[in-house]
Amino acid sequence: MLSIFSRSDLSCGASTVDDDEGREGPAATDPVRTFFRSMAAYQVQPSSNLLFRQLFEKDSSTYTYLLADLSLPEKPAVLIDPVQTTVDRDVSIINDLGVKLLYAMNTHVHADHVTGTGLLKTKLPGVKSLISKASGAKADVFVNPGDTIQFGTFSLEVRATPGHTKGCVTYVTAEGLNQPHPRMAFTGDALLVRGCGRTDFQGGDALELYRSVHSQIFSLPKDTLLYPAHDYKGHTVTTVGEELLYNPRLTKDQDGFKKIMDNLNLAYPKMIDIAVPANMVCGIQDPVAASAV
Repeated sequence: MLSIFSRSDLSCGASTVDDDEGREGPAATDPVRTFFRSMAAYQVQPSSNLLFRQLFEKDSSTYTYLLADLSLPEKPAVLIDPVQTTVDRDVSIINDLGVKLLYAMNTHVHADHVTGTGLLKTKLPGVKSLISKASGAKADVFVNPGDTIQFGTFSLEVRATPGHTKGCVTYVTAEGLNQPHPRMAFTGDALLVRGCGRTDFQGGDALELYRSVHSQIFSLPKDTLLYPAHDYKGHTVTTVGEELLYNPRLTKDQDGFKKIMDNLNLAYPKMIDIAVPANMVCGIQDPVAASAV
């Protein structure tokens, strides 16, 4: 069974590329070394009982993550940041692997794609949508900082990481003998590989994002695997240690970071006027009507 507990219940010079999410990445000085370092981290087997899949949606360069506990007969699972256009793919994988999806959950209200949570609920009865209470969006379950999302013997801690949007959270695997090691953190758009999400809309705040990342993500062990919601240059994963050394924005002090973020001059996100209103209501206004389509 899956349950949620609140905390009280538990006693470099670089060429850059910018995108809708405001990711900025330095050109690698040693691309071969960078590639193998990234792949070495990606190939770590966190736990023999943890099923982990990183899935990709090409139009918005969004990563969706499937995690399940294989030690239990029903194989309880969660799906992080699903995209509406790839729901059929996700459902197929879930059915093929024989896992029981309990939660379809978002790290925040996305502006570059429509979430798949509402549509997933029509195709997999019993699935609950989940998002932070601070997001202001509709969902079946709302989480707050310090809450724990349990799926079988595994759990994800909710850490508030606002700044890209006011409701951003990062989901972090637990510590413990039978938990994934290294730990894993799903950072949404708060922290990207060698970058971060933009802070000029949806209640964004550069200094808040800086404090969020440094206090809630960079405080994790240096070998913690960081999985972003997006990547535009082929990266799949990074670590706390790497980003502390190589992130061209977040290695600056607060004033330097704010200056960078205030001068990105990014284009208006092309999907924002469609995606944000839809994502405030779980991706679709009327799940019953959508299931009949």
